[in-house]
Amino acid sequence: MILTVTPNPSLDRTYEVPVLERGEVIRASGERMDPGGKGVNVSRAVAAAGRRTLAVLPLGGAPGALIAELLDAQGIEVAPVPVAGATRSNIALAEADGVLTKINAPGPELTPAEEESLLAAVRTHSADAHWIACCGSLPLGLAPSWYADVVARAHSGGARIALDTSGPALLQALGARPDVVKPNAEELSAAVGRRLVTVGDAVKAAEELRTMGARAVLASLGADGQLLVDGEGTWFGTAPVAAVRSNVGAGDSSLAGFLIAGGSGPEALASAVAHGAAAVQLPGSVMPTPADLDPASVTVTSDVPVDLVLTEPVS
Repeated sequence: MILTVTPNPSLDRTYEVPVLERGEVIRASGERMDPGGKGVNVSRAVAAAGRRTLAVLPLGGAPGALIAELLDAQGIEVAPVPVAGATRSNIALAEADGVLTKINAPGPELTPAEEESLLAAVRTHSADAHWIACCGSLPLGLAPSWYADVVARAHSGGARIALDTSGPALLQALGARPDVVKPNAEELSAAVGRRLVTVGDAVKAAEELRTMGARAVLASLGADGQLLVDGEGTWFGTAPVAAVRSNVGAGDSSLAGFLIAGGSGPEALASAVAHGAAAVQLPGSVMPTPADLDPASVTVTSDVPVDLVLTEPVS
């Protein structure tokens, strides 16, 4: 079972529009409403693959109640932690050319009692978990060290931790030695404090995160592919994508694919790449099912193209 922890979940509304024009009335060609938040998306992708998952998350107000209903309709077990504030609602505008504009609300501030209830829920449900995936930004009320505390507690109970966050929360958690961290190129660049121009730059940055405590780094490099750096070696994975429809949740789908396939080594990287490539070709934050995957199109190699210039260098 894969347990997910999403401290700041959301109700995600995605509108497909021909082109985004400021100050104009725009008629959407399609719309979706999905339960959101990075950990929630991981659970949705795991469930879409036919595997058991349980989502631990704070929920409040009408948006929180709707998230619980939507997850239940998708067959996902939920361990809700009631909070006084209303769960946030996010908006994504997906243009026909693949450009995505997101408006993310800050979310409610958690009280010390609500924080403790969230930690208690993780402890209660972690005994049966093969992996615990802690994902997303921290809401107001939780210190940047919160994920580090969760990682330490999980390891003391024998669980493995996958961490997908950024900024101070990521940096502070590295010292607790998460089993795998999953930054995108921008988050990887910010973590090491320098510009990434080539795949080789990304490899060096991932190696630095390992030096800082991460046992493995699964890095999404956007259209250029994905990178896995761990104690056994370095691998680079790619897959062709006919057309990008929406990249909302694609990284979360990749992490789910990685964990489903065992969470280590080139086979898990291949699964991550297949899930990510399938997700970007689906609308909104729809998670791919096995029928959407094309594992035969995935290429994974230890001959990493370190001189390949990233399509979108980041700083």
